[in-house]
Amino acid sequence: MPDPRFFEDLGPVSLTELAALTGAALSAPGAGSVQVARVAILARATSDSITYFSDRKLAAELAETRAAACFVSERDAGLVPQGCVALVTRQPTAAYAMSGQRLHRPRLHAGHAAVSREATVETGAVISPGVAVGQGAQIGRGTVIGPNTVIGPGVTIGRDCVIGPNVSIHCALLGDRVKILAGAVVGEAGFGATAGPTGVIDIPQLGRVILQDGVTVGANSCIDRGAYEDTVLGENTKIDNLVQIAHNVRVGRNCVMAAHTGISGSVTIGDGSAFGGRAGVADHVIIGEGAQIGAGAGVFRDVPPKAVMGGFPSLPMRQWLREVAWLSKSAAVRRREEPDQ
Repeated sequence: MPDPRFFEDLGPVSLTELAALTGAALSAPGAGSVQVARVAILARATSDSITYFSDRKLAAELAETRAAACFVSERDAGLVPQGCVALVTRQPTAAYAMSGQRLHRPRLHAGHAAVSREATVETGAVISPGVAVGQGAQIGRGTVIGPNTVIGPGVTIGRDCVIGPNVSIHCALLGDRVKILAGAVVGEAGFGATAGPTGVIDIPQLGRVILQDGVTVGANSCIDRGAYEDTVLGENTKIDNLVQIAHNVRVGRNCVMAAHTGISGSVTIGDGSAFGGRAGVADHVIIGEGAQIGAGAGVFRDVPPKAVMGGFPSLPMRQWLREVAWLSKSAAVRRREEPDQ
């Protein structure tokens, strides 16, 4: 369920209301009175949740779901288990997104004080001019918050952290000794969108960001909160300037990423992995422990532990270098064979 420190619950609502909102059709007579309080993915759904099914690869999860109701296409309506109400729609993902917007809302800074009276700031923490701290936020002893930084409602920052100027932190839990340099943005909504009845609509991003002890985030880098799960950076991981880490990404301990690295959603990165500048990773890829991704590489497939990859699309480094050398040699031969113009 969405963390109540960061999200307000706007439910419960009836399935009749959600059917009217989304244009879905209830499959069972009399099911409209069923109440739901939250949206959740299949594996996380509980008896007060509404979920959706749009990928037959997840049929086993649908069969085991505990959700009260599920948005589903007409083709797949027969897969919905007994006890779960099917809401039939041509666009299950869009219906889920609209329901999420109806049931949940990110908390906003309340009151007129820049530093909320409901925030907890331990003795020894330094709050610079222009800082805004939302209700329920906690800032640990010895932490320094730079000028004009925004700490959102419910955010927890550990002890001896350094948060630079003009940083924005929302929906996030930070450990001790975390450093976030100027202009970085942590915990904003990840990029999730789907086709809706009248155009493209946003999919609510209801997860968090967790930065474990000793993490460093460079200037103007962005780390998105999870869509369903948390975005997590492990202990002592170091992120350079201008790095993008998308929703639901799991980064292990002691990883390093050079500037302009881009990590797509739901990527898993093992401990001790390293990324050169401008490396990019496609969504849902698994990077094994100790892997090295060369500068400018584009990774579209899982990478084994301790592999060294380069090129676009990425290949084992030695193979890529051999192919580059062969191509260069072939081009040189071709140039020598061509008659002078």
